[in-house]
Amino acid sequence: MFEVRRYTAEQASEWNAFVAASKNGTFLFDRRYMDYHSDRFEDCSLMVYRKSELYALLPANRKADVFYSHQGLTYGGLLLMSDGKTAVVRDAFVAVNDFLRQEGFKRVIYKHIPWVYASLPAEEDLFALHHVCQAQICSRDVSSVVMLSHRLPLSELRRRCVKKAQKAGVEIRESLDCSEFWPLLEANLKARYDARPVHSLAEIVLLKSRFPQQIRLFVACREGRVIGGTLLYICARTVKTQYISANEEGRRVGALDLLFTTLMDKCTENGAQFFDFGTSNRPDNNDLNDSLIFQKEGFGGRAVCYDTYEYSL
Repeated sequence: MFEVRRYTAEQASEWNAFVAASKNGTFLFDRRYMDYHSDRFEDCSLMVYRKSELYALLPANRKADVFYSHQGLTYGGLLLMSDGKTAVVRDAFVAVNDFLRQEGFKRVIYKHIPWVYASLPAEEDLFALHHVCQAQICSRDVSSVVMLSHRLPLSELRRRCVKKAQKAGVEIRESLDCSEFWPLLEANLKARYDARPVHSLAEIVLLKSRFPQQIRLFVACREGRVIGGTLLYICARTVKTQYISANEEGRRVGALDLLFTTLMDKCTENGAQFFDFGTSNRPDNNDLNDSLIFQKEGFGGRAVCYDTYEYSL
């Protein structure tokens, strides 16, 4: 019933068309996005055909004998059309696992796509992971998501900071030039976490040129100076903060508070359903970064889990 094939560059158009029409795909799975860092990963994405028609995609990479849901993506499980149904997906996992064994894989690390990014219910893979694969959760990150049609009130602290920013003359605008935000982001990550952005400035400029409507930068300014900002990844239902940063002045005057309340208003007007502030797990032990999630929950964000599963073949 099924034929499983390795993706090749010649199939990019077929792959991208499926992603665009799928019930749980986002622009992150478009090959124009995925392949920007193709030199870092040995791509092993799969295309699953049923009765000679493309039925599912699985973005992935290989590392030794481990098959990963693509390590260069935040999430990345099985992509399905609206006709993807549980019994068929269950059987598709059997075929995929048989293929992986033949290719010499011993283990699978699988990242499920959070439900807020699906246009229809799309958790058929979770049943298959349990019933077919006997998979176990090996990692659970927690994101803070605002349901825009049912926004909770801002916390008292967040309200005070919004007023402080307004009084300080902070202005919010969209920026087409990532170079006016990236140095601030890099300096803040280095000083606070001894870290760097996942994307270099050159990479984000490239990706933004390929996806100008999906990757957008909004900044908070005071007297013409950028003092904070966020890079948004805009999907069909959900808007995600890919990067958030403010300098000392921005933090002092509550620039991000005004920025996010303004953006959530705009996203609601534009028909978005969810605003995803991203995960708040510590990289060293996967526990919560309490101060970070405190801020996000102050905007009304509540938990959506980004789960990773593991199983042996």
